[in-house]
Amino acid sequence: MNTAAASAIAPAGWWALLREDARCVLTRDPAARSLIEVWTIYPGLQAIALHRLAHALWTRGWRYLPRWLSFVSRLVTQIDIHPGARIGARFFIDHGTGVVIGETAEVGDDVTLYHGVTLGGTSWRAGKRHPTLGHQVVVGAGAKILGPIKVGDGARVAANSVVIEAVPAGATVVGIPGRVVAPARRTTHGFDLEHHLIPDPVGKAIACLLDRVAQLERSLAHSQGLASADSACGLCDDQCAEPGFATAKPHLQPATVE
Repeated sequence: MNTAAASAIAPAGWWALLREDARCVLTRDPAARSLIEVWTIYPGLQAIALHRLAHALWTRGWRYLPRWLSFVSRLVTQIDIHPGARIGARFFIDHGTGVVIGETAEVGDDVTLYHGVTLGGTSWRAGKRHPTLGHQVVVGAGAKILGPIKVGDGARVAANSVVIEAVPAGATVVGIPGRVVAPARRTTHGFDLEHHLIPDPVGKAIACLLDRVAQLERSLAHSQGLASADSACGLCDDQCAEPGFATAKPHLQPATVE
């Protein structure tokens, strides 16, 4: 047995990685109040502990025992991680229920996954068929990343997105199929967990269309000498949520009839 293979399953290495996994929970989850909580009632950490042991056995040529450990882990934690998946340091699975990570998936350091995430394959052929996640990637609840694609360092995948194409480093992906909607953002604390700042591309597109319709209606009314009140928007008393409508509102007031 060579030195590299021996160090791959050495208890010290396994324990050192696991301690980092536990400490990172305290930095990324405000609900975690102590290491005792993290060690005993966080299924994500328990799944990672069993996976790191199973993966060490897998890399040494064992097959049935690592799969059995993975099966037991799924029964206990509801997190399914194939023992062949390669996972970096300080990996955090929040809540955990329904997370699936395939055999050839690769996960970098400081990655955060929320419940319901799938790192799945798109082929029945052997070989690389699952995604590769870079460092400091955040994947929202229910998101699916499918196929042998690369998600760059620092990227964010919004909840319930389906990603089937490569994602540039630092980008934000939203939708089905996933689309890049925002470039890299600066972060203060190193981890960008502010999911409420993810943009809404559909809402933005609709707002642009409505602004354009209002502009065309004003142009038509002006050219024909008609009052702006002839448009449906002119008679509407609802307060539009988009700030862009504020500029159009004065032009859409009902005409005064004397």
